Formats: sequence, C-alpha cells, structure tokens
Amino acid sequence: MTPSIITFVVALVAAFALTPVAEWFARKVNAIDHPKDRNVHVEPTPRLGGLAIYLAILIACVVEFVVRGNFIGLHIALVGSILVVVGFIDDTRDMRPLLKLSGQILAAVVLWVTGVRILGIAAPFGSGYHHFDDVTSLLTTVAWTVGITNTINLIDGLDGLAAGVTAIAAATLCLMALQKQQSMAVAPVAAAICGASTGFLRYNFNPAKIFMGDTGSQLLGFMLAAIAIAGTFKNAATIAVVVPVLVLGVPVFDTTFAIIRRAVHGKPIFTADRGHLHHRLLDRGLSHKQVVMVLYLVTLILCAAAYALSRMS
Repeated sequence: MTPSIITFVVALVAAFALTPVAEWFARKVNAIDHPKDRNVHVEPTPRLGGLAIYLAILIACVVEFVVRGNFIGLHIALVGSILVVVGFIDDTRDMRPLLKLSGQILAAVVLWVTGVRILGIAAPFGSGYHHFDDVTSLLTTVAWTVGITNTINLIDGLDGLAAGVTAIAAATLCLMALQKQQSMAVAPVAAAICGASTGFLRYNFNPAKIFMGDTGSQLLGFMLAAIAIAGTFKNAATIAVVVPVLVLGVPVFDTTFAIIRRAVHGKPIFTADRGHLHHRLLDRGLSHKQVVMVLYLVTLILCAAAYALSRMS
C-alpha cells in the first residue's frame, strides 16, 4: 500500500504544480478551444492540460522505479509518449481522425511488442484455458487498447468529467491490483494515474480554467487499458474481462452507443455530435455540475460492483 500512496501523492502534487504552467504554455502556442455548436463552454479555454498530467505520471513512475526498481509504470508511460505527441499535434494544429487512429494503433502495437499483451482467454471458474497465438494476441491487445483509449477521449466533453471518471477507475484498479500478488506491481501506476487526474481536476472542474485536450484524454485511456492488461486482464478469464469493462462502464457504454448511433445515421464513426450521454442529461435540464456528479456516482457504483466481482475470482 505504501508505494501506491507515495506515487499518488507525488503525481497529485506534480499535476497541481504543473497545470498552471501547461495553461501558460497553451496560451503561448495558441492551443485554445474556442466554443462551437456542440461545446458546452462559452469562453475560449486552453487545452494542453494533458501535458501536466503526463509529466506528473512520468515523475511519479520515475520515483517508483528509482526507489523500488518497478519499471512497469515507466514502461507504459514511455510508450504512452506516442499518444502525447499525437494529442499535442491535434490540440495545436488539428489532426485527421485516421491519423489519430494510426497513432493509437502504433502505441498499442509497441505495447504488445514490449511485452504488455493479452495472452489468452480462460473459461469461467477454471474450466479450461485457451492460449492465443501471436496474431490473435496482437489483434486482441490492439482492439482493447485502442477501444479504451477512445472511450476516455469521447467522454471528455464536460468540465471535470474525464478526469474524475479516470481518477475513480484508476483508484479501483489500484485496489484490485493490491489484492492480487501477481498484479501488485501495477498498483503504484494506477495510483499515479489517480493522483495526476485528481491534481488536474483542481483546475478542470466547472468552470474549467484548462482542458486536458487529446494530449491528456488519449494518454489516460491508453494507460488505463495498459494497466488493466498488465494487472487484472492479462489472462482474460470471463470474469476478468467483465471487471475492467465495469470499471470503465460509463465511457464504454457512451462510446458503444455513439458508434451505433453514428452507424445507424450513416455518419463516420469519428464525427462529433451532441448525442453523448452527458449532452442528453444536459438537454433534460440538469446543470453542468449535476451531470458530472451523476456520472461520478454511476462510475462509483459500477466500480464497487467490479471490485466485489474481482474478489470472487
């Protein structure tokens, strides 16, 4: 537990200290999110907060490596640098969706090549195990990683929503990793993600002074996907598949229905719209803060269910 507390505090303090610097830098390079029809903010807002989140996680993972020799967090964060670069380009110049997707796939492939991969699938209750060949392992790992990367990216539509949901999910994955001896190495990484998201939330909660942008949302989604593989999901028994999906239930549900909705209406999957869950709740008369709190509560309930389920496995 102590290493996780340390990485949480280091990431929290670092994100808290670095976010104002990221805000200043975003203004210098004109990485500003101007209000559009589908946006809910009304003031131009800097959008490079993901740089502060990334550096906070990186610092915490370096501390963990130096103090305990645990390299998994630094490994995942360094691979995640690919998405930080992709997100930075998108936040400052805009990038075509297919190029963003290519960057996500590249990061997932590098993750697999460097040993963080889904190895196979087991039937529930220990009734058999099927080991994946390399091709199946690669495709499954890429699909999972790219999918979760985009779920966080797509829910980043309200002040504090993506950061808060990520913090809750990461805290849950940390607790689940601590209860499994073979997964304990990823607990400090999950704690660092939670700490960085929480520290950033101080500036991102409504009314937000800065957005995380794609630089942050893609990185956080990628890191959650990676620690789920490295910790609770490496040998994907049925119950182990359900647990991380439950933890990320809100963004997974929202993304799934966004894909279905756009397919039904004949629109490209990456086309932005106002059909997300948070938009629908806003349209029903809830305030910005009320919507965020409702989705936090739903996330907490799903994470509690996932934690209870994990203790059965």
